[in-house]
Amino acid sequence: MPPTRILTKRELNRALLERQMLLRRERTPVLEVIQRLIAMQAQQPRPPFIGLWTRIDGFTAPELAALLRDRQVVRVTHLRGTLHLLTTTDYLALRGAMQPVLSAGMHSILKQRGAVLDIEAVVQAAESHFGKRPQTFEDLRTTLMEQFPGVDERAMGYAVRMQLPLCMVPDDSPFAYGADPIFTPATHWLGQPVPDAGGLDGLLLRYLAAFGPASVNDAQCWSGLGKLKPAFEALRPKLDVYKDENGKELFDVPGAPLPQEDTPAPVRFLPGFDNAILAHQDRSRIIADEHRSLVTTKNLQVLPTVLADGFVAATWDVTLRKTVVTVTVKPFSPLTAKVKKAVEAEAAGLVKFLAGDAPRCEVVFA
Repeated sequence: MPPTRILTKRELNRALLERQMLLRRERTPVLEVIQRLIAMQAQQPRPPFIGLWTRIDGFTAPELAALLRDRQVVRVTHLRGTLHLLTTTDYLALRGAMQPVLSAGMHSILKQRGAVLDIEAVVQAAESHFGKRPQTFEDLRTTLMEQFPGVDERAMGYAVRMQLPLCMVPDDSPFAYGADPIFTPATHWLGQPVPDAGGLDGLLLRYLAAFGPASVNDAQCWSGLGKLKPAFEALRPKLDVYKDENGKELFDVPGAPLPQEDTPAPVRFLPGFDNAILAHQDRSRIIADEHRSLVTTKNLQVLPTVLADGFVAATWDVTLRKTVVTVTVKPFSPLTAKVKKAVEAEAAGLVKFLAGDAPRCEVVFA
């Protein structure tokens, strides 16, 4: 048996960038890109739009908005119990595999409150409430408080988010959702039942295709699922196996791209919470350990980042005004003149995407 191939950190970096479409912008249909990414973090409406802009050549916001309104893409509670965008096909195929995460997260957060909460009755009441017409969660809380007086309204709302498959209903906002979105049962929105079990092997293979090579712990971190080692062992005969420079075993789907470590990597702007940053327990393949605290804040926000030579080199923020849009870039260490020029060019493209041709773009290195 030949020795197991050892992959360097830069080889793992380039593999991730290739699979995440961050080595070059691609001319690929939006629906196909979202499917390749499996799911895009969407706690806020705008980040998935930016994530697609940075990956797709010529992407425009109305393309994604149309897919959401046509129900080909949904905004739902998914990975790690947080909001994501994913294709309707993937949602129906993978939602069942995620239910253990959602249930475990619910019990972990609710703790003693969950013991005195009739979760089944609350979920049934919520399904009936949303089934009448799409409504906000504030409307739901009012209904639940009337039906279950004296019960913690926040606990009931959280239980509903974790147990009842719901879709956010898009509106005419620039990024498809306003500040107070409305929800409807996924079965109503999609016109078919949502499976409540299955799909684990498919989920893991899709994960490796999008983020591999990766370890068992990496997959657990990305999905929120625990005890995945038996599932990987069952899949082992179908997988390629590597090791990283520290000897950790990594799995991959056969035939997945592994670019050379010296493959050029352009400057790219990633939105906050992008799964390219969050998809591994060992994130050193894209962000140095000493920089992680500069990206993840004390209140667990994951800031928008700038990639330079494939690795996180700065955070960024944007302030939109009528006549000027300011992009503030905060590098972790001094940038070369060449990288600064590339950052300025990418920032100008981002401003044009967000605000059109009218405003002037101002880039500030803080």
